[in-house]
Amino acid sequence: MSGARTILHADMDAFYAAVEQRDDPSLRGKPVIVGGVGRRGVVSTASYEAREFGVRSAMPTARAKQLCPHGVFVRGRMRVYAEVSAQVREVFAELTPLVEPLSLDEAFLDVTGSQALFGDGRAIAERVRAEVRARTDLTISVGVASSKLVAKIASDLHKPDGLTVVPDGDEIAFLAPLPIARLWGVGPRLQEKLRQLAVHRIGDLQRRSAAELDALFGEGHGAHYANLCRGIDDRPVEPEREAKSISQETTFEFDLGDRAACHRVLLEQSTQVGRRLRKAALCGALVRVKVRDPDFTTRTRQQKLPEPTCDDLQIYRTAVALFDALRANMRPVRLLGVGVAELRPAGARTQRGLFDGGERTRSAGLLDALDRIRDRFGEGAIRRGNQD
Repeated sequence: MSGARTILHADMDAFYAAVEQRDDPSLRGKPVIVGGVGRRGVVSTASYEAREFGVRSAMPTARAKQLCPHGVFVRGRMRVYAEVSAQVREVFAELTPLVEPLSLDEAFLDVTGSQALFGDGRAIAERVRAEVRARTDLTISVGVASSKLVAKIASDLHKPDGLTVVPDGDEIAFLAPLPIARLWGVGPRLQEKLRQLAVHRIGDLQRRSAAELDALFGEGHGAHYANLCRGIDDRPVEPEREAKSISQETTFEFDLGDRAACHRVLLEQSTQVGRRLRKAALCGALVRVKVRDPDFTTRTRQQKLPEPTCDDLQIYRTAVALFDALRANMRPVRLLGVGVAELRPAGARTQRGLFDGGERTRSAGLLDALDRIRDRFGEGAIRRGNQD
C-alpha cells in the first residue's frame, strides 16, 4: 500500500556471550553462559551452543549448571558491552536519525526517509549487518517490515546473522504459520488457555471474529489482538532525547500519610527509573527525592553516590534515606518523586561497575533478566517485594 513505512528491528546475536567469545577465542564453539555465577545468580545471556542444552536468559544459574554442567560460566563486563553497544548505535545513526533503542543490544530504526540515499529496506539492513560486523566483529540479525511488531518478529526468525524482509501487504501471510507465542503479550498462561481452544498458530487467531477474540482476551481487548495477529501496528519509532535526568513522580488522589506506603511508592518509582536508565544505557551519580505537601510546598533533597548506578535497589535505598530525612516527623504527602541525575554512558564508569564483583554481578544479571521478562510479558509481570 502507498505511504507504508519501512521499519528495521536490529538485534545483536547472543550479545554478551558473543562479546566474550570474540575477546577470548578459546571460548568459541563452547557453551558460554554470562551472568551471576553465585548460588543466587541469574543467566543474563547464553551462547547458541548453550541454548542447545536448554539454557535461557532469566534462568537461575544453578538450573543452567544442571542443564549444561560443562558450560563456561562467565561474569559479565558491563563496561565492555556498553562500549560495543555505542559502536553499533553509531552505525544506526549514520543511516537514520529515527532510532529507538530498546536495550544495549537491540533497537528499532525508521528508514522510510533514508531510502533515497541508501536503497530499499533490504539494502539498508544489509548495510547494517555489514557495518556492524566490520566494526565489532559481531553479528546482528535484522527484520524489515512496515511496522515495529512485524519487524521484531521477523528479526528473530533466522538468527544468528539473519535477515528477514516482510514486504508491505504480506503481513497476514507471514504471521499465519507462526506459533501464537510469537505475538507480544501472549505469555505461558495465555498460550495454555489458547491451546485448549485449538488456537496454536497466529493464523488460528486471524480466523476468529472480533466477538470471539473479545471472549478469549477479555471485553474490549479483541480489537487489539485482531490488529496484532494481522501485523497492524502504527506505533512510531521514538528516538531518545538526550536527558539531563530521569525521574518518576506520582501525585496522589488522596494525601498519603503512611510512611510504609510512601516507601512502597518509592520502590515502584525506583524500579521504573532504574529500568529507564538501563534501557538508555545510562547510569547516574545523583539521586534526588521530591516531596510536595498538601499546601503545595515542595521540598527536595539529593545525595551524591560513591559511583554512578542504574541499580533499582541502590536508587531505592538512597531515596528512602532521603525521604526519611525530609519526613523525620511523618506528615501527609501530596506528591512524591524519585530522580537520578549527573547521567553518563553506562560504559563510562571510572570505578568498579555492576559486573565487577560477586554481589554486583548477581545484581546486574538479575536486573537484566527482569528487564527481559518485562520486555516480553509487560511491566506488571514481576514486581519487587518491599525492601524495608
